[in-house]
Amino acid sequence: MKIEPIILITYIVSLSILFFFASHGFNMIFLYFKTYNKRTEDLNPEDFELKEYPVVTIQLPLYNEKYVICRLIDATLRMDYPKDKLEVQILDDSTDDTEDIIKEHIQQYLKDGYDIVHIHRTNRQGYKAGALKEGLKTAKGEFVAIFDADFIPRKNFLRRTIPYFIKDEKVGLVQTRWEHINRNYNVMTKTQAIALDGHFVIEQAVRNRAGYFIQFNGTGGVWRKSCIFDAGNWQADTLTEDLDLSYRAQMKGWQIRYIVNFTSPAELPVDINALRSQQFRWTKGSIETAKKIYPRVLKSKLPMNEKFQSFIRLWSNMAYPFIMLAAILNLPVTLIKETGEYDPVFKFMSIFIFAFVASFMFYLYSQKDVYPDWQKRIIYFPVFMTGSMGLAVNNTKAVWEGLINKKSEFVRTPKYKVVHHKDTVHDKKYHTKKVPFIAYFEAVLSLYCWVGVAISVYYAQIASIPFQVMFAAGFGIISYLSFQQVYLHNKAQREILAGNV
Repeated sequence: MKIEPIILITYIVSLSILFFFASHGFNMIFLYFKTYNKRTEDLNPEDFELKEYPVVTIQLPLYNEKYVICRLIDATLRMDYPKDKLEVQILDDSTDDTEDIIKEHIQQYLKDGYDIVHIHRTNRQGYKAGALKEGLKTAKGEFVAIFDADFIPRKNFLRRTIPYFIKDEKVGLVQTRWEHINRNYNVMTKTQAIALDGHFVIEQAVRNRAGYFIQFNGTGGVWRKSCIFDAGNWQADTLTEDLDLSYRAQMKGWQIRYIVNFTSPAELPVDINALRSQQFRWTKGSIETAKKIYPRVLKSKLPMNEKFQSFIRLWSNMAYPFIMLAAILNLPVTLIKETGEYDPVFKFMSIFIFAFVASFMFYLYSQKDVYPDWQKRIIYFPVFMTGSMGLAVNNTKAVWEGLINKKSEFVRTPKYKVVHHKDTVHDKKYHTKKVPFIAYFEAVLSLYCWVGVAISVYYAQIASIPFQVMFAAGFGIISYLSFQQVYLHNKAQREILAGNV
């Protein structure tokens, strides 16, 4: 049996699956325009004037965040909310000197009468979900706000979110949009911002306005405490406890209100290995949650359209293994095309270009919607696509581990309080000291893809060159940044030890 048809069929299947998930961008843009008039719908101005202030607990879960925890505590306690109605729980699982930093920092606040509870666990049982669940046992608030260590909550956060619960007792969660305080720090943060804006500006807002399920994003939101308990409380059997709980809550009939025009500022990862760990956790966790939750969605009485939308949301990360497969098959497909034996097949495959168009439209409108200078931002879209392809190895591993139920620890994304260009990162702790093995594999895969580029150039297969270059550059850049980061960090640490810094 000839191998060429097998390669082509596998390649077409891979591109078809990628086209299926990417073309969902067209659906989101359609719903974006269909529901656009609802964008400005909000509570009446008088609804934001609270006659009575309910007790609110703000939970700050963290693990080894010495560089940013004081910033978070200060911002939290600056909130415009009655002091006697506010409790702050610092849920600290740290194993370094973060615990001591917190104890010293909150002393004056405690003297000033702030209700601050510092809960330090000596184990990380259940990781973030376990810490949140532990805090709920003693939480005084009727409502529970959550902020990760990299966030800087706005002063009016509670006044902007709590009224939705007062107005509608069915609201179980209010989620705000993430804003990026260091999006202009480097190219990596600029491309991350594009990726997150697609989710927060378009997907979350559109789904919410169209009446579909959305998710809690783990931070920058407020829960009704009774909703958490009714939905089954925090559970640590997936790495995305936020996605898990939000789906369980909505299936119990609770509603989520997403505020697209109010933001919670946060710091983006500025180094590649921190981004790797974040993407791995999100990807693997979403697969774990999909396996856990989607069978319940299918068995429920939800409309078929909601079941389809939930499938897209929960299973979309399955695209990564097929990105990998397409990257590997590009070279042999290039050689097969040159034979001229399968020209009708290759003419048919030209339809897959619309997947790229769908993705571009999706992210284009996410920039146009909220940024006056959107033209300066969307030019990084090709870089974002290249980086997404480059992370395919990392995220494919995450998908595989999620599918085979391989358990792993909750690897938090370290933050360094790096916002401005003058801020440095390599002299900080929490960096990976060794180059991850996966970076070597990415380097080899990059060289392989560059061979495919050379063959395409040799045979003048112009149409395939851009995407092959993106694959080759993506794997190469991600690998290079991993090597560079470890080298610069180790160099900085040697200089510190030598007394040169």
